[in-house]
Order: sequence, then C-alpha cells, then structure tokens
Amino acid sequence: MALHKKRRPVHEINVVPYVDVMLVLLVIFMVTAPLVTPAVIDLPTVDKASAPRVVPLEIFVKSDQGLVVRQRDARGGVVNEQSLSRAQLAGFIKSVRAKNQDVSVLIGGDKNARYEAVLQVMDELRKQGVQKVGLQVKTAQQ
Repeated sequence: MALHKKRRPVHEINVVPYVDVMLVLLVIFMVTAPLVTPAVIDLPTVDKASAPRVVPLEIFVKSDQGLVVRQRDARGGVVNEQSLSRAQLAGFIKSVRAKNQDVSVLIGGDKNARYEAVLQVMDELRKQGVQKVGLQVKTAQQ
C-alpha cells in the first residue's frame, strides 16, 4: 500500500516580467524627461500698471502678553501706534472695520511671547470678522 500525497496546486504569480517592463519604462522616462521643454508663457506688458498697495494693520504680541497696534499710511510711514489690552482689542477692531470692511492684519509675536497669546489674538480677529490675517516673521541673516 503506497501512500500518495495529494499535490496542492501552487498559485504563484511570476513577477519577473513585470519588473522587466517597469525597468524599461523607468529608463524611457529618465531619457525623455530632460528632452521635454516646459511651456514658456509670454505675458503681455503694459506701461505702468500697479495695484494699489494694501497696508495691513499690525498687531504685536509682547512677551508680557500686552498688545501694540500699529497703523501705517500707503508709503509705509507709521500713522498711529498704541498699546492695548486684550479687552480693548475687540473695540479697536470694530472701529477699524467701520472705516474699512476689508482690513488685513499682520500679527507679530515677540520671541518669548506665548503661542497661546498669539492664537487668542487670531481668535479675536476671527470673531470680529477679519478675513485676511497673516503672521509676521523676521528673516534670518545669513
């Protein structure tokens, strides 16, 4: 009596041909990529077209969590600079938005200011309906 082992069918996928095809495609793309020229757009020119400069309101968060608000004119000169408390900020923003609904604000924070204090200013601006808010940073000198 001979015991026959049942042979199980082996289901395997031979991946060697797929790898070969992928390597050929990789070589083709590597050779043709430098030959493809990017589209060059020739923009029309005008004599003197300049968009009006948007002068943002600047709010600085100090390390003691006090606020300094600075307003500038179109040339960049400081028109008004005053210290405010967090409680006075809402009233100040309301008065600024009464003059200009589309006011933009830059928030700057002292290096030692708490992150939470900056977020609270951003939250108050959002509550007052200010849509354009940016963060001001100083670039590193190289």
